[in-house]
Amino acid sequence: MVTKKTLSEAEALEQYRVSLDNVEIQPEIATTMAEFGYDSTVVAEGKTLLTETRQVFDFNETEDDETSDAYAAFKLLKASLAETYRMHRKKAKVIFRNDPKTMDKLAVSGSLSKAYIKWLETVKKFYSVALKDNKIQGKLVRLKITADDLTATNTMISDLEAARAEYLREKGESQDATKAKDAAFEKMDDWMSEFYAVAKIALEDKPQLLESLGVFVRS
Repeated sequence: MVTKKTLSEAEALEQYRVSLDNVEIQPEIATTMAEFGYDSTVVAEGKTLLTETRQVFDFNETEDDETSDAYAAFKLLKASLAETYRMHRKKAKVIFRNDPKTMDKLAVSGSLSKAYIKWLETVKKFYSVALKDNKIQGKLVRLKITADDLTATNTMISDLEAARAEYLREKGESQDATKAKDAAFEKMDDWMSEFYAVAKIALEDKPQLLESLGVFVRS
């Protein structure tokens, strides 16, 4: 991928577009390049390839944006749940400080794992156990953790799991789109590489015309 070594993908696409437009628009360039095999039919092939590459590039950009949005939504939900659970856990530790059995049932004994899956399982256990035990609920109310609070937070867990599933789905689609884009650019870059190589030969004695195709010529 010679051209893209120094250009971003968007810049490469724009350079390719300008080159393929100018090879048709400028009569002298068109005539000379046609003599070297790049007539209107061949240039049209390049333009078709460029259109296809542009489409997969745009699609990949869209998929990347959707992945970023999905991750942002997941991250926001996780932060909200983590903060709510942190306070509930803190209160539960106070309420059941002399009841190690209940603390174990609620999984509030010891330290809290930072690993997502282990963390989430700990959070899920707290609300699952609390929602099934009226005695625990009765004691939690003392520090303003109501049954409605427990239910609402348990719903947040479901929302978080759905948000993570959406993020992972979008991430997979984005990775597939990236592979398709890379494959398209590989074909496009190869085609344009030969185009530029031929242009340098065909227009060797006309550097100003060569530059109109996006080929830098040292003065």
